[in-house]
Amino acid sequence: MLRYVLTEKVLSVTLQVNPLPLMANVLSFDKQVSVIGALAEGSSTRSIERLTGIHHDTVVRLCVRIGEACARMMDEKMRELPCTHIEIDEIWGYVGKKQRSVKPTDNAEEVGDMWTFVALDKETKLVPSFVVGKRDFTHTSLFVNDLASRMKDRIQLSSDGMNQYLSTVDEAFGNEVDYGQIVKVYGGVETEGQRRYSPPPITGINRKVISGNPVEESISTSHVERQNLTLRMHCRRLARLTNAFSKKKENLRAAVGMHFAYYNFVKIHSSIRMTPAMAAGVSSSLWKVADLVALSQ
Repeated sequence: MLRYVLTEKVLSVTLQVNPLPLMANVLSFDKQVSVIGALAEGSSTRSIERLTGIHHDTVVRLCVRIGEACARMMDEKMRELPCTHIEIDEIWGYVGKKQRSVKPTDNAEEVGDMWTFVALDKETKLVPSFVVGKRDFTHTSLFVNDLASRMKDRIQLSSDGMNQYLSTVDEAFGNEVDYGQIVKVYGGVETEGQRRYSPPPITGINRKVISGNPVEESISTSHVERQNLTLRMHCRRLARLTNAFSKKKENLRAAVGMHFAYYNFVKIHSSIRMTPAMAAGVSSSLWKVADLVALSQ
């Protein structure tokens, strides 16, 4: 009899401390805004679970739903953009496991190293296009063609020296682009541990005119590389040297989509004192996190 009473008491306490998790579609609107705001500012899904009591799986499902809605919204609004100088780059991440751990039985398109292709307008700081996928010809072509379809006028385009850009830029833009590549030369000797934290010192920079008439001094990827830092700081699953990573490709794509919607429409850029969307004429007003959440309602 005593054993039964103790068991009943423990069961009662357990039910009070660990209630059933809330589903993403039954969270109140205010709770959804709080969760998305925390994710957009770089909090991890586990830390949000600890702070709010909302189950980790619920946070992830909400992120996917809002992220997909944000991607659809940007796909509609990022058209006929008056950009003049676009810089493009790729950011490394991984899904499920790092590439060295991928097995022949795994789906090579869904796990392992995953890259986020990013375009940035140098003047307005707008990110008009991004693609998440493998660093191969297929995804590079998809990214560059998507970027070209969103531009209103001829642009100057700058990229790093990745060979796949040569044919894809020609395919997407033809003769309607002033394109140049910047290749950085690294030197010095560093150990594996040092390389993880920072790249070796740059010993030289080579700028190459590829097509059209780009201003050679303006061939640069400095602004988009700085934006890469912003992405890593605000998207926890892309932060370096942490145990945070995406379990599914769709989760990474949605998280990146949500970040860029927040970056373009909600976050005021310190150098232009407005959001990039306002600077580019895509939006006439400052958005709030609630506006992003409302996209999926």
